[in-house]
Amino acid sequence: MQQNHLVLRRETPCDYRAVEELTREAFWNHFSPGCCEHYLAHILRDSPDFVALLDYVATLDGEIIGSIFYSKASVCCDDGRRIPVLCFGPLSVAPAHQRHGVGSALIEHTVKLARDLGHRAILIYGDPLFYGRLGFAPAEHHQIGTADNMYADSLLALELFDGALAGCSGRFVESGVFELDEKEALAFDRSFAPRTALEDNSDSQRRFRELVQRRRPR
Repeated sequence: MQQNHLVLRRETPCDYRAVEELTREAFWNHFSPGCCEHYLAHILRDSPDFVALLDYVATLDGEIIGSIFYSKASVCCDDGRRIPVLCFGPLSVAPAHQRHGVGSALIEHTVKLARDLGHRAILIYGDPLFYGRLGFAPAEHHQIGTADNMYADSLLALELFDGALAGCSGRFVESGVFELDEKEALAFDRSFAPRTALEDNSDSQRRFRELVQRRRPR
């Protein structure tokens, strides 16, 4: 895909470190002091839940400015069924290129691919103000809650065909790869240029704290 010099293509092994650098830059102090998303990107590729066919980068004039990762997840239904779904993240865009449609382009492209590959739905944790514009709706609309059986405003769902989540009320369970070891994440971060982790009460950090608190029993 090419639009105004923006090219979307599959990630290759030669891209790995650049993508991890990009991810660190995109998330550093964004939601909380420091970040661990670059470590998640590093270990996700070796996880059995990694979906390589949906692993894409966005380049501008040959420079990687965006990245998206997908993993396998499931909805553990109240009736005992386990429904396979997808989850994406980290979704990263270089700070200098944010708010220019790069993230949206990555999502729209990979959503179409996921649909063509026969996947049922995508569930994520994210800000509904952004993802709502891309078709994501509260998972609560499908009676789907978090793994600990709560409804959360940040848990969003996108059906890849009509009725894909009908009758799938239950709990969304991410891949175990998201349960990061904090010590290993910190050790990995030391292989990058030093940066200061700050709780700076920025708009993004305040918004993240606000969303995290919007939970209620299912």
